[in-house]
Amino acid sequence: MPKPAFWKNNKRYYDLKSYWRNLYGCNVHKLPIDAGFTCPNRDGSIAYGGCIYCDGRGSKLRQKGELPTVAEQIQNGKKFYKPHASKFIAYFQTFTNTYAPVEKLQTLYDEALAEENVIGLSIGTRPDCVGPDVIDLLNNYAKKYHVWLELGLQSIHDKTLQLINRGHNFQRFLDAVNVCAGGNLNICVHIIIGLPGESDKDVLQTASSIAALPINGIKIHSLLALEGTALGEMYKNESIKLITKEKYLSLVADVLELLPPEMVIQRLTADGYRDIFLAPDWAMNKLDVLNAINKELERRDSYQGKHYR
Repeated sequence: MPKPAFWKNNKRYYDLKSYWRNLYGCNVHKLPIDAGFTCPNRDGSIAYGGCIYCDGRGSKLRQKGELPTVAEQIQNGKKFYKPHASKFIAYFQTFTNTYAPVEKLQTLYDEALAEENVIGLSIGTRPDCVGPDVIDLLNNYAKKYHVWLELGLQSIHDKTLQLINRGHNFQRFLDAVNVCAGGNLNICVHIIIGLPGESDKDVLQTASSIAALPINGIKIHSLLALEGTALGEMYKNESIKLITKEKYLSLVADVLELLPPEMVIQRLTADGYRDIFLAPDWAMNKLDVLNAINKELERRDSYQGKHYR
């Protein structure tokens, strides 16, 4: 299959840069924001301690003391990216960014959208924290702005979700997607490859299920062991083994082959904070991993959507 015309890149998948260029004809950058949220999986509403891979520290800004305002974070982020971008998305990234009364959410989101050249929002959250009032709020923004709702899932398998202490099941994710579908929101799902106890078949079942849903984008990365997490202790105690680079490259390629060619690939790897990073070592070089994924697809003479049905 020839590369689809809307893939404006030299990759074998539909990356986020191509997506922005299709929409706006220029580079668009997401500016990460820590608005001071916590998570119901950490504060006792659902559980304590959070997911087994989460260190709970929040952003680097939070570690320095009092958080700057949303507007200040955006202004500082713009300075970093200019002149490489003229339009920006305010990315509410840290912890669960819909976990507050809707009035507070609106105040924070309005503050972000009031900044010059901010054309939209990307809201990272959990599928059990998007009630009807939140969806209504985001749909109203989406009438005028570009809005992504990023839902953490990690796996469709309830046994895995329980093991990693997600605090919700797959049905809760499906319910959230169904509520959002048909509106103005763009939905992005987060998954992890290399979760404890998961086989290759389990990973591909997750990919196939996502491919069948009204989802616009996906973020994929490997399981990372970080100091100060339950997973980090499991790794140090040698009670788990983390995925090898070769296996990760192979599974990412397998997943991409199953996804629709128009699904935006927002992320294919992550490296975590270096000061608490334990393993796997190969994940620390993001550019190398991205290049290796493309080379694996080239080796197969394959591409995103090759086996999509």
